[in-house]
Amino acid sequence: MRRRRPWLLALAMLASCRQAPAPAAPEKSKPELFLLTALPIAWNEDFSFEQPDSPVMAALEQDYRVTLIDLPSQLPTGALLMAAQPRALPAEELVRLDQWVRDGGRLLLLADPLLEWPSKLPIGDKRRAPLAFADTGLLQHWGMRLDAPEQRGPMEDRIGGEKVQTVSPGSLIAEGTSCRIGPGGIEAHCAIDRGRAVIIADADFLNVGPDGRDSRSLAAVRSQLAALTR
Repeated sequence: MRRRRPWLLALAMLASCRQAPAPAAPEKSKPELFLLTALPIAWNEDFSFEQPDSPVMAALEQDYRVTLIDLPSQLPTGALLMAAQPRALPAEELVRLDQWVRDGGRLLLLADPLLEWPSKLPIGDKRRAPLAFADTGLLQHWGMRLDAPEQRGPMEDRIGGEKVQTVSPGSLIAEGTSCRIGPGGIEAHCAIDRGRAVIIADADFLNVGPDGRDSRSLAAVRSQLAALTR
């Protein structure tokens, strides 16, 4: 039997390589969203290993790679942060948060002055989300004032163009020129040096339940985050 010449083998191998399908391009990775919150949407209130069935986290993870953080000093420059009813921050961390925004950070802040999120924990328990947003001068530094609600109970508000069900929402008052307050005073859009911030005077609207009812609340959050990335 005659042996094939080496150059014929080389041509055959080259042809098979050309006919092989090109490998699929890797999927474009989702943008990263940093999450700072005391609400039981990422972990249960007792901080057990069993994670809650959270429609909020499910909605966020549709669009982002969500990274939980404890302090603003853990943020990279120019990142996207959602701070939902965070615990009181030390003074040095508030300074870092302010500078991070001014350096180009993008922030969605849910600051509820009267949180009515149901909890099994007693008032005063450190594992429970704070009943009021601990504003220690940050909003005033940005030219705003956060007022407690004049009346309690559920009501309908507009957030990010969506009509959502809020519970005892606060109101934002402009005291400077950095922020534009939306109708009803529940929402503010701020241009702070090179960064941007959206502040919402409610966090209870995120309590949509395990069945994901009132999907408008989730749509409102997703639209606000998307607007901050444009």
